[in-house]
Amino acid sequence: MPNSPIRCVIAEDEALLRESLVAQLASVWPELEIAAACEDGGSALEAIAAHKPDIAFLDIRMPGLSGLEVATAMLDAGVRTEVVFVTAYDQYAIDAFERGAVDYLLKPVARERLAATVGRVRERLARGSQDNGQLAALLERLAGVASVATPAPRAEPLVWLTASRGVETRLILVDDVAYFQADSKYTVVMTADGEALLRKPIRDLLEVLDPTMFKQVHRSTIVNLRAVAAVTRDETGRGTIRLKNRPETLSVSQPFMALFRHM
Repeated sequence: MPNSPIRCVIAEDEALLRESLVAQLASVWPELEIAAACEDGGSALEAIAAHKPDIAFLDIRMPGLSGLEVATAMLDAGVRTEVVFVTAYDQYAIDAFERGAVDYLLKPVARERLAATVGRVRERLARGSQDNGQLAALLERLAGVASVATPAPRAEPLVWLTASRGVETRLILVDDVAYFQADSKYTVVMTADGEALLRKPIRDLLEVLDPTMFKQVHRSTIVNLRAVAAVTRDETGRGTIRLKNRPETLSVSQPFMALFRHM
């Protein structure tokens, strides 16, 4: 019986860089199977949970969940995957990367550097020597560096937003939002007194919401932590959020539940 293909997940929010990394990997590691190429951390976390890849290339700064948060949630979920972090900022704890068993790539990714990284990862995979303990230790060291552990929003966090309810246009204070729900290419905004429609895709919101208070709990849902009354977990590992000022509950997909263990 032939060996199972080695699979990877790529997470990079910039389309050109993501496509470039896919192309370069196809060149230096043609037998590698790319299970998913994701544009944000939430999608990457779900892809890792679904595919259980042998390796994940994670951009450190992404909308919503950072690459470091994705790796932490992955460890908490017990997924054994080699991790290569991708960063545009060589000042970001490079010494910590150098001293650990975790590889990193600087943007723009040089083919020679990628080939060297692939060689090291292939050797570890061949030996079956993935050491999640070393990754956990690295993440713990990096957690003390605020600029690395928490990605800065790409614009000032939103304070107000303009959304429509029927023929009426409403000005909504972001702090009053209980949660955002994806609706095709638009987003439903839920507050204590009802819903409105924001003509912006939910992914764009991840770049401008305060990441300390607004958390992605599903690919299609962002919740305001101020609006959360309680979080419960069922026997399958999935979660349910009870809100303070809304009657409905929100589902938390299993991969995202790991993020609540540290809150």
